[in-house]
Amino acid sequence: MEIANLLSPKGVILSLRATSKKQTLAELARRAAELAGLHERAVFEILLERERLGTTGVGRGIAIPHGKLPGLQRLHGVFARLDPPVDFEAVDEQPVDLVFLLIAPEGAGADHLKALARISRLLRDPKVCEKLRTLESADAVYKLLTTGAESHAA
Repeated sequence: MEIANLLSPKGVILSLRATSKKQTLAELARRAAELAGLHERAVFEILLERERLGTTGVGRGIAIPHGKLPGLQRLHGVFARLDPPVDFEAVDEQPVDLVFLLIAPEGAGADHLKALARISRLLRDPKVCEKLRTLESADAVYKLLTTGAESHAA
């Protein structure tokens, strides 16, 4: 599962201003709903439901909120860089500044897991995260996310 299959240039938010985890999820839900043709509230509720199971703040300033929705035809992603970082109740208790949201069709079991694994692998690379934090254009961030760590690790 390639990130280019779930992220579009319109799915990159370079400087998302939010003061809380809930506000961050609301803003991401709004953008994801626009891109996927869904109701914003439905996306937001799915994200909140998932967070109640346990934080999607995976550590090192990264969160990967996700959920499955009925009526969705394919996987959609939204990437945001938060400014300032937000308390996401992350496993390492550090604030989050890089968020990759993933929404999937209700029946997308294996595809959903493959996409989460791909996102996680990419964001586990410290060099990629460093670049994501410093790139100055949404196009450059999109290119880095969709071409993968291999071509940007040097």
